[in-house]
Amino acid sequence: MHTIGHVSFDAPRRYGLPSGTTMRRRPVFALLRGIPQLLAALVLVAAGQPVLALPHHNKIAHKEIEALEQEWRQAIVTNNVGEMDHLLADDYIGITSNGTIETKAQALAARRAGTMRITKLDLSDIHVRVYGDTAVVTSVADLVGTNGASDISGKYRYTRVYNRRLGQWKIVSFEASRMHDEDARSGKS
Repeated sequence: MHTIGHVSFDAPRRYGLPSGTTMRRRPVFALLRGIPQLLAALVLVAAGQPVLALPHHNKIAHKEIEALEQEWRQAIVTNNVGEMDHLLADDYIGITSNGTIETKAQALAARRAGTMRITKLDLSDIHVRVYGDTAVVTSVADLVGTNGASDISGKYRYTRVYNRRLGQWKIVSFEASRMHDEDARSGKS
């Protein structure tokens, strides 16, 4: 049943599939000939894909995020809880300047109750970096406001993270740190 360079499928001891069909034996090195072409094709395909781990300048996304930052600023100053609800993702987590973690529900409840009230909010030094469907904003916020009986007025640096979901950017994370002036850091009065 066997011929040189061919294997018969009718060899029940080796394959167990009687068919009368023969298959040519290929040397192992012949199978390896296609690997360099396959690797080259994979490199070309990978080179054509955007690198999502590095920030890239997407003008449209930058403009959208900058506009959303202004919408958020306006919603905070006017205490527009409905707009805040729309801008925050359901899985939002914020970290306040005193280290308190707040969920979306907690953040909105504090605004509804009037516990947190910001009457002035000026943003400066805004930087937007886009990583595919995620955008990171860093900025300085100069605000006037209260949290309960405490005056929280001052300058803060913050980081806000947006994620694009179902075609809409949503705020998923926020963290703020109070900036202390140089006199306070150096111990001067």
